[in-house]
Amino acid sequence: MLTKALRILKSPRSIVGGSLHRRPVYSSSPSPPRLAPGAVSRTTAGAAEIEADEAVAYSDPTESPASMPMMMQAHLQPRVVVYDGVCPLCHGGVKWIIKADKYRKIKFCCLQSKTAEPYLTVSGVTKEDVEKRFLFVEGLGSYHQASTAALRVVSYLPMPYSALKAFTIVPTPLRDSVYDYVANNRYNWFGKAEDCLVLKEQELLERFIDRDELIDRC
Repeated sequence: MLTKALRILKSPRSIVGGSLHRRPVYSSSPSPPRLAPGAVSRTTAGAAEIEADEAVAYSDPTESPASMPMMMQAHLQPRVVVYDGVCPLCHGGVKWIIKADKYRKIKFCCLQSKTAEPYLTVSGVTKEDVEKRFLFVEGLGSYHQASTAALRVVSYLPMPYSALKAFTIVPTPLRDSVYDYVANNRYNWFGKAEDCLVLKEQELLERFIDRDELIDRC
């Protein structure tokens, strides 16, 4: 009898009303919420921080989870500025961004390098287009040119620089007309270099995705 009683006590079943019933086991963890099609959970989005930017294209951090990271092609990176490397005015702007971008969110690429070609292709623009208006590849399917590109770039900078994005309230045609006027006269006003100006300031190359190609040209 004692042996039989011990067997019953060790059993995962309980005695209720003279019958043996198995106790139902419930999970204490709630089931994950169902997401709308195309949405990314905050847990998933949190795992794709800016530091892993070789795999994701990061959008504005203030946007909703549904518009958070999209996957870039394996050989491309997000938040890349493709600019005219022989333009002193453009190079000056790049140096200003590098100095202000203490979190190192923005990367750069000279238009004159072969590394720039796939970024032009994925954005559907030509080299001649980018010579007139610099290109900001924010992510797959998200690229900008001219004044809008400039405002998207500053939106990734820390305050007070990011406050400049408030100029998006100015109509795009008006902003771009000013941009185009300066761009069309930049060589007359500031001259034109023989090669990418960053080659003269190689301490900046760590922010350039085409640095290996540029170093080989030195």
